[in-house]
Amino acid sequence: MTPPPPAGVGIAAAVRRSWRRTVVVAGLLVGACSPVQVVNALVPSSNYTLLADQSYGPLARQKLDVYMPVNTGRPAPIVVFFYGGNWQTGARADYLFVGEALASRGFIAVIPDYRLYPEVRYPDFLRDAAGAVSWTLRHSEAIGGDPTAGVHLMGHSAGGYIAAMLALDPRWLGTDRALITSTVGLAGPYDFLPLTDPVLQVIFGTSPDLTQTQPITFADGSAAPMLLISGLSDTTVLPANSQRLAARIRERGGTAEEIYYKGGGHIGLVGSLAAPLRFLASTLEDSAAFLRRCPASR
Repeated sequence: MTPPPPAGVGIAAAVRRSWRRTVVVAGLLVGACSPVQVVNALVPSSNYTLLADQSYGPLARQKLDVYMPVNTGRPAPIVVFFYGGNWQTGARADYLFVGEALASRGFIAVIPDYRLYPEVRYPDFLRDAAGAVSWTLRHSEAIGGDPTAGVHLMGHSAGGYIAAMLALDPRWLGTDRALITSTVGLAGPYDFLPLTDPVLQVIFGTSPDLTQTQPITFADGSAAPMLLISGLSDTTVLPANSQRLAARIRERGGTAEEIYYKGGGHIGLVGSLAAPLRFLASTLEDSAAFLRRCPASR
């Protein structure tokens, strides 16, 4: 399948227009113990109120943070964001920049941790993620959301996989699946068989039928609208994952949109959500525009 025309801000043009910001950010990253700590330190703190360390289950990693936009004066739409890390790494505190980004556009951002390999294997991280979504739905009004509006799902890489599985496969959310308003996937692996990585063979080897671990298997047209964003230079999760899933959803009568950024890579795609790095790609604006077009109507 020929990739759709690139959309959003091309990285080369963005760098030319924003070279001063590039130099400043690069200078700050040099010598830093953690680039994500530097990015988080640079994002504004005035756009959100943080409700941290909320337990959605009894285990240590079954906690989430809520970023609530300030001065909205009305219930706000809710986005549950799942970070990536190959189902092996990640921590919600590292994604403050995502919480700020979504709050700056008027969304309540819920960012959960979930258990990782080697502590767990498939499908325990999906069970955790479903628990975080159920918690969010139960506490929607308390955190400033509209309890009748459902929630949006969003995720990057392995988190994009999680968001897609919750949206597409009815095993995980049960009746709560009807309350998913839309899903945004950033560079997610949705159709990645056969498994060639030895660790992934272990992580997903608990399933006797590996096709049941793949989001594309459950693309039957019944899910809420999906937006799939990838970078055309991503060699970690190939853009073909987004292309194949979007095509299958549309074949089955569902709604799927695609955006591909010329020159965009895997980590840069989620990084471009951060305030200092938004010149890299229009990921935030494209995602926010889609989320606003998908009010609860299911």
